[in-house]
This record gives sequence, structure tokens and C-alpha cells, in this order.
Amino acid sequence: QVQLVESGGGLVQPGGSLRLPCAASGSFSGLYSMGWYRQAPGKQRDLVATITSGGTTNYADSVQDRFTIPRDSAKNTGALQMNSVKPEDTAVYYCNARTSYYGMPYWGKGTLVTVSS
Repeated sequence: QVQLVESGGGLVQPGGSLRLPCAASGSFSGLYSMGWYRQAPGKQRDLVATITSGGTTNYADSVQDRFTIPRDSAKNTGALQMNSVKPEDTAVYYCNARTSYYGMPYWGKGTLVTVSS
């Protein structure tokens, strides 16, 4: 079992920055991947970014060159660094993790990010 806790959400102005930490705990030997998804009101949950234990990253086109996904594998922590945010980035952001390539996904409870002036 993996428990994920996100933090850092809140209100940010367009063009600003925000960092969302995610901490993993539980009974596991290591995480294959950590990532972030987001769900805007009335929309489905979409991929934002992921990173594997080997450092391979994948970003949604909409956040490429604005968001980064640092990770500390030794501490089982990750984050989403959001820069140059836009109103369309407003959503609930969920931390995600897998213990293996084919393993089931684990989810945090989400943290709300609102981009508005």
C-alpha cells in the first residue's frame, strides 16, 4: 500500500509560480513512477506530468516548458513546479504513484489550484 499526500495548493495570479509537494509513505520498497494529474470542473482527469525512477519524464503539451517534476527517489517525495501559470491551469491536482510498470496506480486526495487575478 502507498499513501500519498499532496500540499501547496491555493490561489495564484496568472504568470506566477506555485510548487506542489507530494510525500509517499506505506509498505513498499520503492516507487517505479510518480506523477501529477489534474481535473478541472466538469472535465475528466488528465495527465500533467510523470517521472520514472530512472528519470524519464513525460509532460502534457499544455504544460511543456512551464512545469517541471522534480523527484527525490531516496526520500520517496516528489513535486510539481508550476511556472508561468495560466487561468486554464485551474484544477484539482492529484499526485499519482506506481510501484511497478504494470502496478496499480495510487492516488492522493488532491489539492486545489486556482489561477486568477
